[in-house]
Amino acid sequence: MTNIQDFSGYNPTWCPGCGDWGIGIAIKQALVQLGLSPSSVAAVFGIGCSGNMNDFLNAYAIHSLHGRSIPTAIGIKIANHKMPVIVIAGDGDTYGEGGNHFLHACRGNHDITVIVHDNGVYGLTTGQSAPTAQKGFKSKSTPSGIIETPINPLSFAITSGATFVSQSFAGDAIHAASMIKAAVNHKGFSLVNILQPCVSFNKINTYQYYLQRVYKLGEDYKKDDFREAVQKSLEMNEEKFPLGVIYQVEKPSYTDQLPQLKNEVLIDKKRFMEFDKITKTFI
Repeated sequence: MTNIQDFSGYNPTWCPGCGDWGIGIAIKQALVQLGLSPSSVAAVFGIGCSGNMNDFLNAYAIHSLHGRSIPTAIGIKIANHKMPVIVIAGDGDTYGEGGNHFLHACRGNHDITVIVHDNGVYGLTTGQSAPTAQKGFKSKSTPSGIIETPINPLSFAITSGATFVSQSFAGDAIHAASMIKAAVNHKGFSLVNILQPCVSFNKINTYQYYLQRVYKLGEDYKKDDFREAVQKSLEMNEEKFPLGVIYQVEKPSYTDQLPQLKNEVLIDKKRFMEFDKITKTFI
């Protein structure tokens, strides 16, 4: 049986009070409760404060390029579709630089879990506005306020074909861990969007701000209803933040539909083909 220390690497260097601390604990706790070990799970990190967790989480890990964590994770999953694969990245990394990869991973229903640190800024480079920042948000890169409207990650994922879409809050690590566990257990593309205060560079979306606006979905919520899920996700545009599984349906994952992987994982297949002179085919 594993424990938190088994998944712990170097001591984190995040700012005191950063939401990354809560997310980091939630991820480790979820992996322990899932009965996984550092050698039985693959983690791919993006760039930024969340990406620094590559040094703090002990697992089969890759620190990818900015915006390229999802295609890297897909490659790992196709190579070994029996292994759980998780992506840990920021909102800029996932919805900005990697937005095209996010879209096509959703529509392909790739069996990976994407955990997004959604803080509205590029924290590692000192607070430039990210795609989820509210219209008018002022930063050193946008001193007059951003012109664009924010991306709604929940509706983006649902309407793009994701089969598991959830949201949590970094101030509630227990809830975040439960969402991560449910996402990893889901067969197909799963998103866990975690609202994460950046105490250094985002003075708008603070812990107090979210505590006044988040709420947990009730047991009577129909998470398999597409229309209701879209409507629920659109509450984000009104600064209401539902927490829980917003949408979940069962559909064949990408690797489930590959005949090459029906009987064995790709890494176990023969590396080289031989030419049979009798049948005149490669075997």
